[in-house]
Amino acid sequence: MSRQLLYRSGFWEIARPRHPLTAGHVLIRLSDPSTEFAHSSAADWLFCHTLLRAALHEVLGVTRCVVMFAHQWHPLGSAIGEPVAESSTPTFHLFGRWDGETTTPGLQLSLPAHRRAGVPEQELDGTDAALRDALRGGRPDAAATSASDLSAAVEHVSESGPLVRTVDAGPRHAVIEPARHLDSIRDIQPAELLAMGAALGALPLPGGVSGFSCVAVEPEDAGVPLRVHALGRSVAEEVNPLEALLRSPEVSLALL
Repeated sequence: MSRQLLYRSGFWEIARPRHPLTAGHVLIRLSDPSTEFAHSSAADWLFCHTLLRAALHEVLGVTRCVVMFAHQWHPLGSAIGEPVAESSTPTFHLFGRWDGETTTPGLQLSLPAHRRAGVPEQELDGTDAALRDALRGGRPDAAATSASDLSAAVEHVSESGPLVRTVDAGPRHAVIEPARHLDSIRDIQPAELLAMGAALGALPLPGGVSGFSCVAVEPEDAGVPLRVHALGRSVAEEVNPLEALLRSPEVSLALL
């Protein structure tokens, strides 16, 4: 575990997965699984995300990122389209993308889990040492928002409407978007992140759906909003919806 850990913050820790699929594959996971997702932990997640993005850019030249996570769902069997679960602790998989990478997240995720050729640990020793140094030395401005700022945000919501919207994108497929047009996850405020979490938790569970596989995609083109795709999952599902999502223009461009 100490080898995997790159940085620990107030609520979250930044770590390497046991089987990193690329050099830019890093986790943000809760240090204590019992922690409530509230304003302070949401603000700390955003802090860790911004800190990690800056470190990946410094060390690997990462310019784009995709975030994947599961909600009330654990990948089963071949886990096509999603990272294998390492534990029941809430975990977000961040895939950094950069020019010159030797393999892509989409290529790896399109293979069954047992056929994915992850990056050997010894090849990441130098990268991880550099990431630890960059994470310790980085202090992004996106730290916790004060309670008064949160109160102001809640008051603004009551005046101008919800912070997020949910769009039905097909059978068992919902898209959650911030009401503001945002180009990057780094632009999200804690109140908006909480609202997105609440929207995900409020999604219906039709026809045996037990949870969701989620992909947060930052826009490649102007005019396209930041989106979180939530796909309903079931142990008894006949078709894995992630296979189609990976082939969609928006997600394939981000992952492949």
